Amino acid sequence: MDAFIEILKIILPAGAVFAAAFFIVKRFLDNDQHKRELDLKKSNQSVMTPLKLQAYERIVIFLERINPNMLVVRVNRNGISAHQLHMELIKTIKSEYEHNLSQQIYMSRGAWELVKTTKEEIIKLINISSTKVAHDAPGNELGMMILNITANLEKKLPNDIALDYIKKEVNQLF
Repeated sequence: MDAFIEILKIILPAGAVFAAAFFIVKRFLDNDQHKRELDLKKSNQSVMTPLKLQAYERIVIFLERINPNMLVVRVNRNGISAHQLHMELIKTIKSEYEHNLSQQIYMSRGAWELVKTTKEEIIKLINISSTKVAHDAPGNELGMMILNITANLEKKLPNDIALDYIKKEVNQLF
């Protein structure tokens, strides 16, 4: 029995020292791992922040380019019919959208959904305007119809709503 007590006298303090050393080393390693993760996040953020900002900039340009007032002036050419202008407007919007599809990676889901909705709403506005003008009418008539409809809207244009949302989101992020 005396031998058992002598062994306990050695094992218990050794176990306590081992447990204390184990927890101290574990805490040190956990803190070191946490510090490495923070450093990695910081370095990723320094790379991602300019990319995110650039994505928002490109989407703002996209939204400005598909503004019906700007779009009609940019796409309309002398001598084209209303039907041709209608097709060119839709083609231009879709092409601009496809060119900026990759930007959704850097944007929030809500912002990207608003961008998609804006694109669809502007296409819808152009389609509605197109139904009010004869297909063989001059393109200027369709252009004027689009401009009149946008001027008479009682609410903001979809791209203005999206721009406001994106500006608020950028201000929150940066």
